[in-house]
Amino acid sequence: MPGAWMPAYGAGIRDAASARQSPECRRTLRDYHWAMKCRLIATGERAPSWVAQGFAEYQKRLSHWLPLELVEVEPGLRGKGRDPQRAIDDEGRRVLAALPKNAHVVALEVTGRQHTSEQLARRLEFWRGQGRDLAFLIGGPEGHAPDVLAAAHETWSLGPLTLPHMLARLVVAEQLYRAAALLANHPYHRA
Repeated sequence: MPGAWMPAYGAGIRDAASARQSPECRRTLRDYHWAMKCRLIATGERAPSWVAQGFAEYQKRLSHWLPLELVEVEPGLRGKGRDPQRAIDDEGRRVLAALPKNAHVVALEVTGRQHTSEQLARRLEFWRGQGRDLAFLIGGPEGHAPDVLAAAHETWSLGPLTLPHMLARLVVAEQLYRAAALLANHPYHRA
């Protein structure tokens, strides 16, 4: 059941509130595995092999903390004589169709909120507390369609640098792994 508490041991604790209030619970919330799933919906196909390999590595590392699925959306047609707004709108329709039901949607956007690794870990903990799956969206060359931005619950910027969209996939996967590792008190993050 997506978004349900699954204790790492025994049964009983069903939600964050009861875990915090339970006097017999001596473990922290980090000791619980969360059945939240995450989908990265990215415009563009055929990532270079080094991107695909890197993404697969972090996807594998995340598998027991935050299962991460990559959904590639076909880019809109661009080129001489083509309307770029139509391409953006076509991509937007495909992205919206790929969204999981009731997911918390985070669009990657240049003007979005920037996070340190520690701040992203706190956001991930907040998202877990909502009991919903996550969807991260990476747009095409001109960004997201207005309808996609309207559907997003929040926006996230990876920083002021311009990154190739294929590389952004890898950065998102690594940062999600880093955030999950921080929450699990794993030594991966050594800042």
